Amino acid sequence: MKRSAATLALLTSGALLLSQQPPPRLEATVNAQAAARPFPHFWERMFGSGRAILSLRDSYRRDLRAVRDITGFSYVRFHAIFHDETGLYQKDGEEHPVYNFSYIDQIYDGLLENGVRPFVELSFMPRALSATQNLHAFWYKPLPNPPKSYDEWGDLVYNFTRHLVERYGVDEVANWYFEVWNEPNIDFWAGEPRQSTYFELYDAAAAAVKRASPRLRIGGPATAQAAWVDAMIAHADKAHVPLDFVSTHVYGNDSAEDVFGTHEKIPRSDMVARAVRKVHDQVSQSAHPDLPIIWSEYNASYKNEVDVTDAPFLGPWLANTIRLCDGLQTMMSYWTFSDVFEEQGVVKTPFYGGYGLIAADGIPKAAFNDFAMLHQLGEERLPLDVPWALATRRRDGSLAIAAWNYAPPEEAGQPMDAHLTIQGAGAFAHVRIQVVDRDHGSSLTAWEAMGRPSFPTREQIQHLRDAATIPPPRELQTLSRGSIDLHLQPHSLALIEVLH
Repeated sequence: MKRSAATLALLTSGALLLSQQPPPRLEATVNAQAAARPFPHFWERMFGSGRAILSLRDSYRRDLRAVRDITGFSYVRFHAIFHDETGLYQKDGEEHPVYNFSYIDQIYDGLLENGVRPFVELSFMPRALSATQNLHAFWYKPLPNPPKSYDEWGDLVYNFTRHLVERYGVDEVANWYFEVWNEPNIDFWAGEPRQSTYFELYDAAAAAVKRASPRLRIGGPATAQAAWVDAMIAHADKAHVPLDFVSTHVYGNDSAEDVFGTHEKIPRSDMVARAVRKVHDQVSQSAHPDLPIIWSEYNASYKNEVDVTDAPFLGPWLANTIRLCDGLQTMMSYWTFSDVFEEQGVVKTPFYGGYGLIAADGIPKAAFNDFAMLHQLGEERLPLDVPWALATRRRDGSLAIAAWNYAPPEEAGQPMDAHLTIQGAGAFAHVRIQVVDRDHGSSLTAWEAMGRPSFPTREQIQHLRDAATIPPPRELQTLSRGSIDLHLQPHSLALIEVLH
């Protein structure tokens, strides 16, 4: 029998529906009255940024204020305060050092005036002090080389920190952090052998910082791939060198071989947390088990991946990372708050996989909204043993719960249904739900819809900013029989507030 086109279409559509798996239905119970533990917002106390000189730009400072408004962050870290473009260090005709603090003062004045403090990375080598003139591959060509003289390096660090104490006062600068160099275990340090020459660099810098004031905080090794922390502590202990904190870095797409020396395949969702646990255990088992642990760089990717850092994927990844890293460190610095950033050169298009929460032209990404929502989590963490949600309680007794639908960035994923039971919240609790996903709060989606223009017009820029706005929370007047049902698209993050 000959079938009509309409009948065939209906049959085909039915076959597709039958072949698809229904969305997984997940269940969890949150007890609003349960005993909780402190939940400091470690993921939003510090951010990285483009190199030091970029902080003088108006676009940098606008983005800094925007991110501070949604997170309340306290510290910012950047490379290259000693780069020649800051004008700090030269030598005269008789090889005597000449210091110029003009740009240095403008840089740090700008941070303080905008409500954040410096996390000072002591890098890179000024040309006049560098043992060689070999350049790093970054577009702005920093010098990763050892100094001609470690004594002169110590003098540079001393004069720099002494000036900061004189300008801002020791009570202020004692609240800053000073970190020696950046990622000396890879191509940002040309000393050979890398570790022993880095320790020599560190020792001279640490002595200089403490000479400026014993109240100043100094630490390292600021390594990539969670390396050298145990060796750093052992060196400081043996050599009686000041070490006020340890710092290191990790990215979600680092390899197991680089971070753990194994050949296992660690998914992006777990890599940062695995590395954080490794370093936590190293410090706990060291001669100084109470040393603060600062992750002065972390992100889901060290590459430029549009579907990672520019996309809604970042929200579920970030929330899951927070869930797993809680209690294992002091502070984690997301790399970076803004795409005012030039390591690969001048930005050529708003969305290129930049690390920032805000794209060029002040366009917030989905990640900006993710941080804004996660900032609303409470100060206490409630027990909840599921891999897709995090429950917190605020000081006023209300609940803030993050729930997410994680899928790797290269996978489309599938929708997820979740059933949350809330115990002890009262029969008339008021509920609000807010979501960031591909269709809500993602400027990347709008940019793709307009044909991915490299240089959007002013009207297009405004449209992209408007598209980045999260829709107002969906209001539920009361809990329905003490529970909440969620339907989450792949790569989505939801904030559920249970209010009195």
